[in-house]
Amino acid sequence: MSSKSPQKSSRSFALAVDDGAFLRRDELRGMRFALEYEKAELILRDWKIRSTIIAFGSARVPSPERLAALRASAQGKEAVAKLDRLTALAPYYDSARTFARLASEQGGALAPKDGEHFNVIATGGGPGIMEAANRGAADAGAPSIGFNIVLAHEEEPNRYSTPELTFQFHYFAMRKMHFAMRARALAIFPGGFGTFDELFEILTLQQTGKGRRAPVVLVGRDFWRKAVNFDWLVETGVIAREDLGLFDVVDTPQQAWDSLVARGVLDPDGFVWPRRAKPTVANGRPSGG
Repeated sequence: MSSKSPQKSSRSFALAVDDGAFLRRDELRGMRFALEYEKAELILRDWKIRSTIIAFGSARVPSPERLAALRASAQGKEAVAKLDRLTALAPYYDSARTFARLASEQGGALAPKDGEHFNVIATGGGPGIMEAANRGAADAGAPSIGFNIVLAHEEEPNRYSTPELTFQFHYFAMRKMHFAMRARALAIFPGGFGTFDELFEILTLQQTGKGRRAPVVLVGRDFWRKAVNFDWLVETGVIAREDLGLFDVVDTPQQAWDSLVARGVLDPDGFVWPRRAKPTVANGRPSGG
């Protein structure tokens, strides 16, 4: 039969794995969800990434290079006002970069044990604070992860995440799961809706016991004091006073790293995501994983 016969040219003849239109059908959403999980999971396991330190923060925080370019081109009242706002945020870029370098140098990412990497910096893979943290890991010569997400507006992965550990997700939920699964600690820098979404999801998982306890530090005391009135949440009774113990609030990269160390990020008996194993069953429900 000719290779260009109507039968072989029909989409029905294509192998399912090669048929993009088939794989994108609404009915196969669950399968696509599973594939997004498995692709990142298997690559991370192949690299023996056992635990991570997550760095969250705004994509809008400018790098020194971007800020210099904006200063050179800013014209008009509106542009100058925007430049002023970005200038106020700019120090957090250097702070995140320094923190990630410290964490990479002192957290274990540079010294694999039996080929396994611990406390590897992981970010959302984009610009701003994410770029700064990946850049700090690169400064130290350590690997780092970029969990990128497909957005309505095109966003390029920053050039500092390790290429082989730079992922792209369609589903926010699966991206969040990969953030949480190996997270040994979290450093949260000033940010907007996305940063708050990730922060409060992690705090909720820890508060409810659905996630393993991992040290959390908020960097930028003045920002967080103005952005969230945690004491008021306690006073109104919507959270408990002890919930404030889930995190520290600090100002400098060194203070952030010291906080994580004090809270056990280097504890050899602390959290390490387990290797695949058969789930055990307790009270009729599978546990683990």
